Amino acid sequence: MVLIAPSLLAADFARLGEALRVIEAAGAPMIHVDVMDGHFVEEITVGPPVIQSLRKATKLPLDLHLMIEAPERYAADFIEAGGDRISVHAESATHLHRVLEQIRKLGAKAGVALNPETPVQVLVDMVGKFDFLSLMSSDPGLTEQHFIPRSVEKVRAAAFLREETRIDFAIQVEGGIRLEHVGQLDRAGADILVAGSAIFYSDDPKARLREMMRLASKA
Repeated sequence: MVLIAPSLLAADFARLGEALRVIEAAGAPMIHVDVMDGHFVEEITVGPPVIQSLRKATKLPLDLHLMIEAPERYAADFIEAGGDRISVHAESATHLHRVLEQIRKLGAKAGVALNPETPVQVLVDMVGKFDFLSLMSSDPGLTEQHFIPRSVEKVRAAAFLREETRIDFAIQVEGGIRLEHVGQLDRAGADILVAGSAIFYSDDPKARLREMMRLASKA
């Protein structure tokens, strides 16, 4: 069954505690947090102090997407702050294998994130060094971005790579995902779908999240 990971990027940052309660009440399995530095992407979001506060407020796993330059310099800080799953961009890590090894040694799950224009094939020699692959289905940064349809084929390519190498890793998809995308991404081979604006920009975020999770369970 494909899992839904609600993204706090689309929530009201002045009411993050309420957003956590919504996610927990709906029964979601994890919480996704986008960390942006104003360099790798234009926006700036949160740092380790906010992650520490989130960690104190919930027992759900924290899935941290580091959209930052030189992630090898900061990955340990975010794990110490409470991150359980850490994804870094292949486009920003100078020595990708080193930061993935560092993340695993510190006890967190290590993920590789790929921008929409980066092909899955660049990771052929890296399979086995990461626990999950996070495919961006919209350009990284702003919350209000449209889903890129060709992302479905990219998920299929990742699923084929997993089957071909016989090395297991989770396939995560993030960016512009709405209710209508759940089924097709599940059929393509996705395991985790990150959704933010589709949930928190609705009139009833808890009901919308539950509906998305219901579709995921049926898919």
